[in-house]
Amino acid sequence: MSSTIRHRAARRPAGLLTAVGLLFAAVGCAAPAGPQPAPAAASAPDTVEPLAAPPTPALPATTASADGRPVTVTSAERIIPLSGSLAEIVFSLGLGAKVVARDVSTTFEQAAALPVITQAHDVSAEGVLSLHPTVVLADRSTGPAEAVAQIRAAGVPLIVLDDAKQLTDIDSRIDTVAGALGVPGAGAELKQRTDQQLQQARAALTPAGRKPKVAFLYLRGSASVFLLGGAASGAGSLIEAVGGEDAGTAAGLTADFTPLTSEALVKAAPDAILVMTKGLESVGGVDGLLKLPGVAQTPAGLDRRIVSVEDGKLLSYGPRTPEVLRTIAAQLYGAAQ
Repeated sequence: MSSTIRHRAARRPAGLLTAVGLLFAAVGCAAPAGPQPAPAAASAPDTVEPLAAPPTPALPATTASADGRPVTVTSAERIIPLSGSLAEIVFSLGLGAKVVARDVSTTFEQAAALPVITQAHDVSAEGVLSLHPTVVLADRSTGPAEAVAQIRAAGVPLIVLDDAKQLTDIDSRIDTVAGALGVPGAGAELKQRTDQQLQQARAALTPAGRKPKVAFLYLRGSASVFLLGGAASGAGSLIEAVGGEDAGTAAGLTADFTPLTSEALVKAAPDAILVMTKGLESVGGVDGLLKLPGVAQTPAGLDRRIVSVEDGKLLSYGPRTPEVLRTIAAQLYGAAQ
């Protein structure tokens, strides 16, 4: 929809724009029963962890862009990643000092001072080109298409990556970004570190009882956008990784998102609801969420079992995904996880 969901923080998850358009056009682990889980601890600083030694790019390097174009990068001195997920990889590789701009979904602290080159959820080609990038990284969901074409027409190497939808996408995205920027060795190191952290996060879980059903809701109260995630939302891989079952998939929702209705949510019958933090804030917190159609009638609503993760992290499917899994597990099962 994320690796959303993907996105994302401010950028909507991959595949979500279509669902939102349709909406406007029309208008396991420990069972969840029992005591409420302890409230999640205060969030850690929103940062990325770069590799210890910044790599030196070996260029030129030619990469196959996901839209079928071979792209040759001759300089990585001025990098612009057009999604928070891609920025997370670049900074984690140790190349953050070479990034000259960010999109609105890049929310971690190391990038906070960079100029934003998106207008709402759309990339500004003029804003990108004014910063004289030597390479631009984009997802398939990056848009509008005219902006991407304008950047390419100006002669800037622009590499498109497939949107991240699941845990298995992480390694290939790191490989592609590292290869394009001429630091494949750093990419291999980052993959190894991320894979190890993912294994540790999953090993910390203690399966017992039936799998809790978790529904992913995309919420934007200011725009009256309330969507229920299905099999293609991008959140299912995260839910499964922490020992849960994606409620939307279990209810037979095969698309990425569907408008939230009482009938759809009651059919999904989630034991817990997963949301992005800003989305939850946009509806007035948990109390406001319980006023949306069908939420209060679900087991999740009755137990007030709501799991929230920062928008810029949840569907990033990158080096911080192990942290996302730990955050979800802690809220879903309690501090013991």
